Amino acid sequence: MTLTRPPSRTTGTGRHARPTGTGRTVAVLVLVVLAALIPVLGPSPALHGTGEAEAPGTGGIALLRTVLFAALSVPVGELFVNRLARSLPGAPPQRPRSWAPYAAAAGFVAALGLASVVATGNLVPDSAADIDVGGLYSTRDGKLALLEVNGFLAAGLCAASRRPGLQVWPLAAVIVAEALRAHPTTEYSPLLGSGLTLVHLTCASLWVGGLLYALRTLRTWREAAAGPALLGLYARVAAVLLAAITATGVCSSLRRMPPGTIVDQLTDTAYGRVLLAKVILMVAVAALALWARIRLGRAADPLTACVPARAEVAALAFVVAVSGLLTALPVPIRW
Repeated sequence: MTLTRPPSRTTGTGRHARPTGTGRTVAVLVLVVLAALIPVLGPSPALHGTGEAEAPGTGGIALLRTVLFAALSVPVGELFVNRLARSLPGAPPQRPRSWAPYAAAAGFVAALGLASVVATGNLVPDSAADIDVGGLYSTRDGKLALLEVNGFLAAGLCAASRRPGLQVWPLAAVIVAEALRAHPTTEYSPLLGSGLTLVHLTCASLWVGGLLYALRTLRTWREAAAGPALLGLYARVAAVLLAAITATGVCSSLRRMPPGTIVDQLTDTAYGRVLLAKVILMVAVAALALWARIRLGRAADPLTACVPARAEVAALAFVVAVSGLLTALPVPIRW
């Protein structure tokens, strides 16, 4: 079934009518931001009253990881949506300008900053003299940090070349390195944890970056009939991605917070508090995604689904920020 876009509704002044539901979208986002405000402000509020000590540079590390996750999502999403667009008959050849080179540059800087922390024994360096670059090659975390730096560098070179599709390989290497880094060998069943993180991070990057690029593509195509079809195709794949993200996220949380302690740790540990904020945000994102899917199938103009989809992108930006903070906080104790 091919979706076509009817003529835009206009007022007597010739301007486009304001999409309905914008006020509800803003209200949902305000409530979500208020629900997640304390942990998003940084590690100090999340750690308050837990008895856990804040590690040096936690806020900076959380910011760097947020940039790294965002830089990973942008090119992965572009590759994903471009592949979907090529499968649509009659799709216009025009594409939005790629942000992949800029994302790779941002990811390179963030990965370099994180590598400098690893090179000083997981402490924030006071000067360049404190950084032991050679020491990175002698530790597992150091090698993984270097792999992420080189991965973003290679992805940037591929994105600027005549064959940008090649960047999928260095980006995959970054995802694998991040999955291994998140689960040290001293952890219980580290390979299982790395596998869950690998699937979780891959699906999250496809979802976040894919939605952003899909909306940019729709703006480029404007009146093309393939626009709603692309959004509908993305929505069907996104439903599978959401299921995978939810399943791997729940399994990862249960590994670190066993069922008998999860209620207490959600309120008494910094990790649990930020995880709870992420869950609230994800529920809101899922609601916005469902709203967009309903509009896409039932509205007279399928492209009115872009209103909740844009709100979904904004909420996903908060999810990325919370995820970055989550990786910088102390892992809860398995009571």
